[in-house]
Amino acid sequence: MTDLNQRKDPTSIFLAAKALMPMQHKHGLFPRIIGKGDNARRLMELLLRMRSEAAAEENTAASRFGLMPSATIESLIIIDREVDMATPLLTQLTYDGLIDEIFGIKNNQAEIDTSIIGQASGQQPKGTPQQQGLKRKIQLDASDKLYDQLRDANFAIVAPLLNKIARRLAGEYESRHTAKSTSELRDFVNKLPGYQAEQQSLKTHTNLTEKVLEHTQSDTFNRILEIQQNIVSGIDPTTQHDKIEELISRDIPLVTILRLLCLESTIAGGLRPKDLDSFKRQILHAYGYQHVLTLHNLEEMGLLVARTAANPFYIPVGVRGGASESKITNYNALRKNLRLIVDEVNEQDPNDIAYVYSGYAPLSVRLVQAVIQKQNLLNLTRGTTDAPASNTSTGWQGFEDALRNVKGETFNKVQKGEEAAVKARHMLTGSVKEKTVV
Repeated sequence: MTDLNQRKDPTSIFLAAKALMPMQHKHGLFPRIIGKGDNARRLMELLLRMRSEAAAEENTAASRFGLMPSATIESLIIIDREVDMATPLLTQLTYDGLIDEIFGIKNNQAEIDTSIIGQASGQQPKGTPQQQGLKRKIQLDASDKLYDQLRDANFAIVAPLLNKIARRLAGEYESRHTAKSTSELRDFVNKLPGYQAEQQSLKTHTNLTEKVLEHTQSDTFNRILEIQQNIVSGIDPTTQHDKIEELISRDIPLVTILRLLCLESTIAGGLRPKDLDSFKRQILHAYGYQHVLTLHNLEEMGLLVARTAANPFYIPVGVRGGASESKITNYNALRKNLRLIVDEVNEQDPNDIAYVYSGYAPLSVRLVQAVIQKQNLLNLTRGTTDAPASNTSTGWQGFEDALRNVKGETFNKVQKGEEAAVKARHMLTGSVKEKTVV
């Protein structure tokens, strides 16, 4: 993000294209490349260029991969991060998201103090107290079956889920007393290592949940969450300034303050110049003048800027040149056009992505839904049931007005193979296999 947006280094785009090309080598061309954003378009153009270069190489395996579109992949959807800068600035409210917020997750691992989760089994003699400051890495991926169940759940339901799992494990463990034959006992003994591993995992995640709960029940966390939700819901952001100033006076970590200010700047098209100058002054006084460079970098990336119009919610939109020339994302218009705010969220059995942020649906996810879940999103935003059926072949059709309020270029590129090769494949297969969208 820093390399591309601040230093304007396009290496990440090149690496993304290099990573996608082997998929076309293996499965055939992406039949349709759909995307939004200037950097997304650069990636699409680079993919087309690499395809041309590969096709120009005669007598190589690479020259044969691009003869026809894939029969297993339907579309490639590319969304530029700059299109939706607000979402990563918000606090995730899933179990996985809160662990990342509080402890940090890197390469599917988190370093947790042993005073919270204890040392790995067998490493600490019995009766030895936990030592403060010692860290232990825990793996957070699908290899931990319990974590796999909890990771995407809204944190509000994690404790009841753990309680349910604990009761199930207790019942299965007690089943040894009801075994009446040697075969039943043998089955229990075979399952015992799995029970013990799950019990250890349950203990780890119960301790983690208690620590996360302690954090989420704090007055500071709830104040930050309230400010975030007020900003994204469209309330006048200037009404939140007193609360942000109070957080600065409490010496809250600087990154939290900057996230709130960047969120307001992103949603509202910048801060009023006098408010921005005031916050910069307070930050430098409270956190040190070395952060002059920090503030400058955020301004260079367009994350913390001054509003340039008198209208308190003014956001310029490139309506004259269509969606492809939008210079900034207009969240105020998109709240309605793409239903970014969902008032009623079912956290127990979620049916909309808004549960992740307790009412806010990420714009980037809504854009993907506009392509692959067109029918559902049209019904959600318009309250109708007579919209055309979802079909990626129509690309962005039905959401042209919404796209005019989203930053960056819009594209919908069809890749066609050699006609003879396509006809030959249809004759050989005679049927259409299930396709995937990537």
